[in-house]
Amino acid sequence: MDPVTIFRSFSAAEAQLARSRLDAAGFHADVIHETASLMTEGYSMATGGIRVQVPASEAEEALALLNSTDSNE
Repeated sequence: MDPVTIFRSFSAAEAQLARSRLDAAGFHADVIHETASLMTEGYSMATGGIRVQVPASEAEEALALLNSTDSNE
């Protein structure tokens, strides 16, 4: 299945925190563009940020989890 981006950030720490939340809930999350954004000045802005992706079949539930977690902060 194709991965779906459910979260974007310009902060590697924020993206990894979102991935950790998803992993803890049993989702199969990956962070992409993190290393390149840390190595190349402006790369993160040019590509739309660091992305957290999950399989398409998990996207709706994973996004709901992140949204419910964010609203409790």
